[in-house]
Amino acid sequence: MTFVQIIDYRTSRQDDIDQVIDRYVSQSQGRRTVRHSLVGKDRENDNHYVDVVEFPSYEDAMRNSQLPETDKMFQEMVALCEGMPTFTNLDVVRDEHLNKQLVDRVFQEAAMRGDMNVIDECLATNYIDHDASKEEPTVIGRAAMRSDMETWRAAFDMTFEPVAQVCEGDFVTTVWNWRGTHKGEFMGVAPTGKTYEMTGTTTFRILNGEIAEGWWHYNPGQLQRAMGGSGSPYGS
Repeated sequence: MTFVQIIDYRTSRQDDIDQVIDRYVSQSQGRRTVRHSLVGKDRENDNHYVDVVEFPSYEDAMRNSQLPETDKMFQEMVALCEGMPTFTNLDVVRDEHLNKQLVDRVFQEAAMRGDMNVIDECLATNYIDHDASKEEPTVIGRAAMRSDMETWRAAFDMTFEPVAQVCEGDFVTTVWNWRGTHKGEFMGVAPTGKTYEMTGTTTFRILNGEIAEGWWHYNPGQLQRAMGGSGSPYGS
């Protein structure tokens, strides 16, 4: 179970504390178990800060606390604080990343299940799509995404299996495995009835709760060659 520690402290020397943390990160490389750290500043009180530190589990947090680098960092931090920092220890019982959920709906509900209403619900009206494999690599609007998905779905019974997913800021990157059984004409190739696989990545940028931009990286030419076509996405 994910474990989070919230460190609440007051200081007028946050720049010095940042340097302490930077040294700790460098010196504890390969030994610390911290997975993510976020420092927030109180808008109502310039000297009030909160550090949210995430660990894979409580046990990992305890192992991290026993590192000599951790003890040294804490002592240096306390010396820069106004009073002793306070700690709140939390077992995470619910963890939702709304941007990730938005992206997953596009793959699961639209691409795999064929609910094209999801395109209108999840993509911005002026959505920008980048796909280097196309003759027109950048297009604007939801219609292009809808057309692409309908084309693929007409040609394949397909699934997307996420291999890894990284969420950072406004961006969600998904590494996926695609698997499709060829049931309709695709890129000039008649249905083969065979099942093919392909790996790729998609990065979506989310703004104001909508997907505003997307970048697709995969090799449709390789898929076409596997199906017995010319190897070009456009048959040329």
